[in-house]
Amino acid sequence: MKKITGFVITDILKNKIILVYTIVLAVFSWSVFSLEDNTAKGVLSLLNVVLLTVPLVSIIFSNIYMYNSAEFVELLVSQPIQRKTIWVSLFTGLVIAMNMAYLIGVGIPVLIFVPDMTGMIIILTGMMITTIFISIAVLCSILSRDKARGIGIAIMTWLFLTLIYDGLLLFLMFQFSDYPIEKPMAIFSALNPIDLARIMVLLQVDVSALMGYTGAIFKHIFGTSFGLSVSFGLMLLWIMIPFLISLQKFKNKDL
Repeated sequence: MKKITGFVITDILKNKIILVYTIVLAVFSWSVFSLEDNTAKGVLSLLNVVLLTVPLVSIIFSNIYMYNSAEFVELLVSQPIQRKTIWVSLFTGLVIAMNMAYLIGVGIPVLIFVPDMTGMIIILTGMMITTIFISIAVLCSILSRDKARGIGIAIMTWLFLTLIYDGLLLFLMFQFSDYPIEKPMAIFSALNPIDLARIMVLLQVDVSALMGYTGAIFKHIFGTSFGLSVSFGLMLLWIMIPFLISLQKFKNKDL
C-alpha cells in the first residue's frame, strides 16, 4: 500500500497542473494579506476564492487522473493485491498530494498572517473540502466507464454544490419569507459542505453579527464547541460516504 501511495503522490506532484495550482493559490494568498491592512477582510477575500477554486480543481483533476490511471489500475488488479488496498492507496495518494499543494499555497500565508483559531479553521476546512471533492471525483470515475460522462457528472456536482444549491435556498427564503424558516435554512445549509465551511469561517471572523437574526441562529447552532464538532463530523461523512460507495463498486466491478 505504501509503495502504491508513494508512487501516486510522486506522480501527481510532478504534474505541471498541480505546480501551477499551488503557485496561483500562493500568489493570491500572499497578495490578499499584503494588500489588506485588515486581516478579517483578507480572510473573507481568500475564503471566496478557496471555496470556488479548490473544489473545482480537486474534483476535475482527481476525476481525470483516475481515468488516466485506468491501465495502471488494471495492472495492479492482475497482481496478488487486494482491490481494497489498491483503491485506498489511490485515494490516499490523491488526498495527500492535493492537500500538500493546498498547504503550500494557502496554509503557509495563513499561518503567517492569521496565526490564530480563524487561520486554523481556514486551513482545516480547506483540506476537508479538498478531500471531500476528491472523494466525489473518485465516485464519479467509477460510476461511468465513459471519460466524458464521468467528467460531466463531476462538473455538474461541483456546479450544484457551489452555485445551484445556494440559489435554491435563496429561492425558498424569498418564497417563505413570511414564516420563521431561519432554523430550517441553517440545517439545509449544513447539508452542503461548501456552505458549512463558509459558515464555520464566518463565525470565527464574527461577520455573523452583521447578518441579524439569521446570523444569531447560525452562531447558536454552529458557534459552540459542540456545533464545531458536529460540523466537522458532517464533513467527515461527506468524505466517507462517497468513498465507501466507490470502494464497494470497485470491489464488484468487472474490469
